[in-house]
Amino acid sequence: MAIDTPHIVSPIAVFDLDGTLADTAGDLVGTLNVILEREGLAPLPVAKARDMIGAGARALIERGFEAAGKELTPAYLDELFRQFMVHYGENICVRTQLYPGVAAALDRLEKAGFILAVCTNKVEEHSVKLLDELGIGRRFAANCGRDTFPYFKPDPRHLTLTIERAGGSPARAVMVGDSRTDIVTAQNAGIPVIAVPFGYTDVPVRELGPDLIIDHFDDLFAAVQTVMRPLAA
Repeated sequence: MAIDTPHIVSPIAVFDLDGTLADTAGDLVGTLNVILEREGLAPLPVAKARDMIGAGARALIERGFEAAGKELTPAYLDELFRQFMVHYGENICVRTQLYPGVAAALDRLEKAGFILAVCTNKVEEHSVKLLDELGIGRRFAANCGRDTFPYFKPDPRHLTLTIERAGGSPARAVMVGDSRTDIVTAQNAGIPVIAVPFGYTDVPVRELGPDLIIDHFDDLFAAVQTVMRPLAA
């Protein structure tokens, strides 16, 4: 007579993309500047515009035009958003680079049996293309963007559905992100969250209550082990 053995779900680490896995500011602001210059406006230095990133391309355009002192109608914003998405998609990995230690950290998690996934507010097509160009796309069991589901961050269903698509369980999951959006999403899903302080946020992550903060990806594995919930007895 066969004896049923309980199915042990592999742990899963879910990552934000912009400002977490990769420094995408150069290409995002580069595309914003193309749009600004088409409108006869001065380009913005990347250092000044970094904090405008994090809420999606549409918000980035709005913030860029606000900084330039020019108002946008909703209809014209829609047109500029369309132009932005086309240009960015064609220039998605010109200056973008992985943060130091990312590849090695993913290696270590994989070797320890972790499923890896991405939950980003980039559109899925851009997220897939960028991670492929960075050479790490194949590592992720799911790469879910703003348009993958009817919900997107900070709605916790974006995260829980990403976990489901990757074959993981929220009970054995951890989120890694760089912003209020990531932290709130994970907290609302009841999932522990690790923050990195070098990404794109208008409020320091230390003020947002993540479970842990790491300053370098070399520290990720130990942090994940610390916050991951133990298997139920």
